[in-house]
Amino acid sequence: MAAHAPTAQPIANDAELMLAALARAREATLALVSGCSDEELERVHSPIMSPLVWDLAHIAAYEDLWIGHRHGGWELLRGDLADVYDAFETPRAARGEAELLDPAQAREYMRAVRERTLEVLARTGTGDGVICEMVLRHELQHCETMRQTMAIAGLLPAGEPPSGVPAESPGWSAMAAGSFQMGAGEEDFSYDNERPRHEVFVEAFSIARLPVSNASWMRFSEGGGYVRREWWSDEGWAWKEEFDITHHPAVADGAPDASVCHISWFEAEAFASAHEARLPTEAEWERAATSTQGAEPLLGGRGHVWEWTASAFGPYPGFRAHPYREYSEVFFGRRYRVLRGGSWATHPRVASTTFRNWDLPMRRQIFAGVRLAREG
Repeated sequence: MAAHAPTAQPIANDAELMLAALARAREATLALVSGCSDEELERVHSPIMSPLVWDLAHIAAYEDLWIGHRHGGWELLRGDLADVYDAFETPRAARGEAELLDPAQAREYMRAVRERTLEVLARTGTGDGVICEMVLRHELQHCETMRQTMAIAGLLPAGEPPSGVPAESPGWSAMAAGSFQMGAGEEDFSYDNERPRHEVFVEAFSIARLPVSNASWMRFSEGGGYVRREWWSDEGWAWKEEFDITHHPAVADGAPDASVCHISWFEAEAFASAHEARLPTEAEWERAATSTQGAEPLLGGRGHVWEWTASAFGPYPGFRAHPYREYSEVFFGRRYRVLRGGSWATHPRVASTTFRNWDLPMRRQIFAGVRLAREG
């Protein structure tokens, strides 16, 4: 499994470069679903996921809203579709019952919107590049979301997920107490929840060089991990009992040395407790991710699976919503936990050191694992 070497990306304000990146993303999106039948695209494969055909049309609606309408000043191509393909107006639970475009219509909508995008950017350019970069990354992120749905449905293309294992050595790395600049600066593209960059002091801690492996997780499971009450929080135990949770099938089926995947935050927390460890905080994770041991990154195996942190999703000091509050602000609070690092399905353009992913603590559909931390 080839790990990403994610770095921050400058904002592309050259229309030709941006159009080429948008074209590559669209080619990858359509290739991803090219092996799916219309019925597979339209089916609700999980109550917590969208029909794949909704994602396709949503990608088009988002692009038209931001590039055609807000950047170019044009009327929406299909104003009648605005609500059904708005993620807040039509939440996931309602998408299977909504009147959606069929696959052929969704692909045609994507084509027509892209044609308008070409016209708008030819006329106005990309401006400061922020809106176009946001639209590009939105499509790249939806390709990962669609892969989550396809994994649930057994529809992933051949060769996915990759079968390789981390080449780095296991063990622990010690981090001395100290301050660092956390978050994204102004020079590169970033989302509002990554800003502003600010100084954070972190106490001394140790962090695992690699994410937890399938073999380690199976030892936990077979050693009473899902029956030992003392390792679980009250909320985690209640969730486990209600849904009769045990290890995800992908853990037993995966290569023993590969990073464990499809782990919920509740499970990650219990595993850490069972090993007299804990989850790293966001600040600890980012400090370690920006550190090296000699010429090598301190965090090995990064980019194989998303890594849960102990931190709830919240604003940094001085946070300002941009360009719309629904991207981050409405999710702030104790309900959501932060994941860092990116997975095998995350595009390297998205998986920067400062990028913050988030989800509910019981979710297992994401390609998430765990890296342990401990005091001192």
